[in-house]
Amino acid sequence: MDLRQPNRAVLHLHEQLVATVSTADLERPTPCAEWNLGALLQHLISENHAFAEAATHGAAADWDGGSLGDDPHRALADSIAAVTSAFDREGMLEREVAIRDFGTFPGSTVVGMHLVDSVVHGWDLASALGRRYEPEPEAVRAALRFMESVPDDPEGRGPDGPFDKVVPVPQDAPPLHRLLGLTGRSPDWAAKAGTATR
Repeated sequence: MDLRQPNRAVLHLHEQLVATVSTADLERPTPCAEWNLGALLQHLISENHAFAEAATHGAAADWDGGSLGDDPHRALADSIAAVTSAFDREGMLEREVAIRDFGTFPGSTVVGMHLVDSVVHGWDLASALGRRYEPEPEAVRAALRFMESVPDDPEGRGPDGPFDKVVPVPQDAPPLHRLLGLTGRSPDWAAKAGTATR
């Protein structure tokens, strides 16, 4: 399944969420315990540019080099344009791409990895800002299928792993909530943090 369009749609939501972010907002807490909103945005910008470089050249030299600059919204938008353009290159879905130290994967799998990040971090952004978050159901279902294939290995989860420990979520919960639980997030973080949704 070609996940580039669902991924692009979720990234468009990222742009919309960040469009009115102020300097003061950058200090807001996020569901990512070690990051405030500014750090989360820097991570997203870094990842987008690194995925773009890896998709184009087979690997990326720097996964943490993104910068907010003077205009976080513009920096994020530029990084989104870079990664969507790289993913749209002819033959990208079949190309072998190295992702950090996780290994080398077909381009189609790499887009799936980025989609998981996009959907989940979109929820992080919305939760930090107290905004509603309604990604396309297709994107959420695809990200959930991908995460359901990721082993729940205690040694690979936690502060030093790509995901935190799984948070139990009922099987009849909405797909987004189940996805959040698989990535180590509590779906009711915003309520616990006292962040209103509007």
